[in-house]
Amino acid sequence: MSNENNNNNINTKDFIIGSLIGGIVGAAAALLSAPKSGKELRSDLNQQAGVVKERTSQFRDTAVERGTDFANRAKEKSNTIYKQVSDQSNNIVSKIKERKANSEDPEVRAQADEDVESFQRDLNDHFVEDEPATNENPTRHQYQQD
Repeated sequence: MSNENNNNNINTKDFIIGSLIGGIVGAAAALLSAPKSGKELRSDLNQQAGVVKERTSQFRDTAVERGTDFANRAKEKSNTIYKQVSDQSNNIVSKIKERKANSEDPEVRAQADEDVESFQRDLNDHFVEDEPATNENPTRHQYQQD
């Protein structure tokens, strides 16, 4: 069954490639056998080449624009997710430190320190940040300084 699908895909691809090549060869043959003078034929070819160049340029511009839009949307989404994770991480660390500060039991204080260290290790394992820490962009380095 898998071999049949592979053969069908290959046959379809071969057909499409053959159709394209046949169309190009047919168009070239029609242009060259047309009852026009050499000067008119060259002019037509130059004009068509200009049209193709313009269309290609438009296609390239559209592709660049769409690629840029996609990259910007992906960056915005990742920044949003990063900020959410960062905010939640800050909340967790604050709660642990608050628990430590409010407790007089040395075991609870030691456990709080251990929890903060464990949490920082988990963050370091899952998030690698190339940019330095700022107020707008906190990183794991902030946790290590606290």
